[in-house]
Amino acid sequence: MTEPQPADDLPGIDPVAVAAWMAERIDGLVAPLAFSLIAAGGSNLTYRVTDSGGHQWALRRPPTAHVLASAHDMGREWKIIEGLGRGTGVPVPEAVAFCADAGVTGAPFYVMGFVDGLILRDPASTVGLSAAGARTATESLVDVQVAFHLLDPDSCGLGDLGRPTGYVDRQLARWRRQYEAGKVRELPLLEDLHRRMSASVPAEQRPGGLAHGDYRFDNTVLGPDHRIAAVLDWELCTRGDPVADFCWSLMYWADPGDTFSFLSDPPTVGPQFMRRDDYAALYAARSGFDLSQRDWYVAFSYWKQSCIVEGAYARRLAGARTGATSTGGPETIAERVDTLLALSDESLARLGL
Repeated sequence: MTEPQPADDLPGIDPVAVAAWMAERIDGLVAPLAFSLIAAGGSNLTYRVTDSGGHQWALRRPPTAHVLASAHDMGREWKIIEGLGRGTGVPVPEAVAFCADAGVTGAPFYVMGFVDGLILRDPASTVGLSAAGARTATESLVDVQVAFHLLDPDSCGLGDLGRPTGYVDRQLARWRRQYEAGKVRELPLLEDLHRRMSASVPAEQRPGGLAHGDYRFDNTVLGPDHRIAAVLDWELCTRGDPVADFCWSLMYWADPGDTFSFLSDPPTVGPQFMRRDDYAALYAARSGFDLSQRDWYVAFSYWKQSCIVEGAYARRLAGARTGATSTGGPETIAERVDTLLALSDESLARLGL
């Protein structure tokens, strides 16, 4: 068992204070604890915590710098996994303990069970995965998303997460506010796209269940049967339009030959996976939702992602670490924002908007 890493190697963690806090709340914890930053997430920081008895937990806290007041709400994320754990059928890690006291380690945080398994992050992680295994994983990915899209949030104490209608309008307003709050440069095209989309939002098909906000393979853990054992990273979850949430997920499903992807090295390009259109058809068949407005949601997704990446750019300029997988300098991040805005513009133009 290794000793806790020095604080300089653990952004946002005071190992001594956190270990004492956990020891008071977790039965059976065996000191000392070891902490390590997990290679996951582009926003909130996630750590693996291991005690000397071999027990493991995951700890989540906000980034260490340039945190917007309306983002990185640990209490809200905690409430979501705790609520979904009440027999909803949506697999989440066990909710263990929440700390609202920023004095412990600089910000509120929570501890959840550590779910071990396969995370499909890139093609290397799919080596050895058969076509049958990929099909099972894909069907489970769709079925779990349909489950929280059709969930009655009131049934698990999550009815107050947001209004049941008007999701895309709120998203347009929210991400523009996020851009303005952390603004480090002028982006006229971002403003123009916001205006054009605000005037052409498709009608919602039903009141919203839950929209995860960033649902994809690498925010899930697959069990030995290749089905989803846990859904992670509920930071952006709210009540919302299922079609908008699915079409956002669809942006992460890359096909061979794609010239641009939300992910730098997407796992779904392998031959064992179905293609993007088939994945969309599977969701439509199992959810019953009409995806005829998919092209509009593609434009919206490019724009929304540009706002998110611009926020990462602002945080990087401020010196924040946003997760162990963050790569590239500020210039690279800024160029990606420009590309995303151009793709959104092209998508809307094809629709005559």
